[in-house]
Amino acid sequence: MHAILKAVLLVYAGLTTAGALLAQAPQRVNPPDERYKVDVLVVVAHPDDEAFFTPYLARAIYDMHKRVAVIFSTHGGSGVNRFTRERGPAMANEREIEARDACAKLNISNVWFLDGKDTASQNLLDSFSNWGHGANLERLVGLVRLTRPEVIFTHFPGVFIGENHGDHQATGVLAIEAFDLAGDPLIFPSQLAGDTKHYETYLSNLQPWQAKKIYFGSDAENSKQFDGRGPSYSVREVSPSQQKPYWKLAIDSAMAHRTQFPDDIERISKMSDAELEKMMNDPNSAWWSEPSTLIFGKSVVGGKPTDDVFARVDEKPLKEALFHSGALNGREMAQPLPRIELGGPWQFYAEFNPEHGLNHLAIAKESEIGIKTGTTLVIPIVVLHDPGKTLPISFAVNVPEGWKLSHGGGQFVLPAEGSTSLPILIETPTLSMEQLKQAVAQEVTVRAESAGQAAGEVKLRVLLRANALPE
Repeated sequence: MHAILKAVLLVYAGLTTAGALLAQAPQRVNPPDERYKVDVLVVVAHPDDEAFFTPYLARAIYDMHKRVAVIFSTHGGSGVNRFTRERGPAMANEREIEARDACAKLNISNVWFLDGKDTASQNLLDSFSNWGHGANLERLVGLVRLTRPEVIFTHFPGVFIGENHGDHQATGVLAIEAFDLAGDPLIFPSQLAGDTKHYETYLSNLQPWQAKKIYFGSDAENSKQFDGRGPSYSVREVSPSQQKPYWKLAIDSAMAHRTQFPDDIERISKMSDAELEKMMNDPNSAWWSEPSTLIFGKSVVGGKPTDDVFARVDEKPLKEALFHSGALNGREMAQPLPRIELGGPWQFYAEFNPEHGLNHLAIAKESEIGIKTGTTLVIPIVVLHDPGKTLPISFAVNVPEGWKLSHGGGQFVLPAEGSTSLPILIETPTLSMEQLKQAVAQEVTVRAESAGQAAGEVKLRVLLRANALPE
């Protein structure tokens, strides 16, 4: 009898405990951190490059009530300090603070920096070789998954006469890659793995995220070539909430970048509102074109390139839009061999854009670049040929009057491989400032011949300038 009573009491106790557990409130599973969720994620190369977009960001933040975060791919340590003596790493530390101050003036508090090394070049491949492409892509994908943007703004991926900084191009490419990859659960899967123990420090417990659209800003000298390729907006329109033109809010933000623009900051700080208005109405001195265009990259929710930035962002991505276009890139091996092509960044974009569904992006009608007068022009040539045998080939190079071919003309024997790269080197003349004012782009032509047959032709338009980044 005692044993039976004990068993009954144990069962009762168990039922009571189970009932108490059922009566308790369900345990909470933490959601994503809403403090970092944004509508627009700006991904740019250097402190002050956010100014490509600040007139629009002012509109979005103050009058559309959108949330914005900014990621810089470098700290800007290789530029010139025009304000004080610090250079290199010391200036990079200063520029990070300037960038945070500039963003804070637009109520942007979420600012991150990747680990790219500021690289003075016009070639994005130089930047990637100096940065650590994979490591920075992994960090950027993680930040996209953390911030969960609807839209990404970044630099235009292309080669045009202009400042044309390789870091800008590399940043645009990195942002496109992150746009395409952040929603794929097989990419950097440790970011998506949940914690397995209390003090887990390596698994991020994020979720895949697909941004809806990506847009570009360009520093090409000819901005008209992008007209109609994305939504346009007025920088002169007055903000209803701030009672200032959007350009004025953007200039107020840019005033933080004292290491880069001390003379402009000093001059503008002394100007009256009327003088500032006159400056911004003058196309030759205005900091932003009117209207300004955001260049459409792509959308996974459909729509037209000129649609509003936030049109359809609440819709689910179209399944087919998540895949690459698979379009031919013009280099398919069905074309006759051997043949020559322009290598370097031009070759990269010829392969990158189709792979990422960007065949519609504007390209220069003829490949072009601006270089400093009196320096060596490097034309990267790629020869595609039969990998089973060596190839005798000759190059004829036509240069403008006063320019001198120093390497790359004449006959060569190429090794048995499918693709061979080699440079054409041309010494450019040193022009005076007066000559440079009248200078126009000149054309260099490289023709190849093998076994008495033409093997292609490459043309490059080159503008000599007083100053330009190295190739």
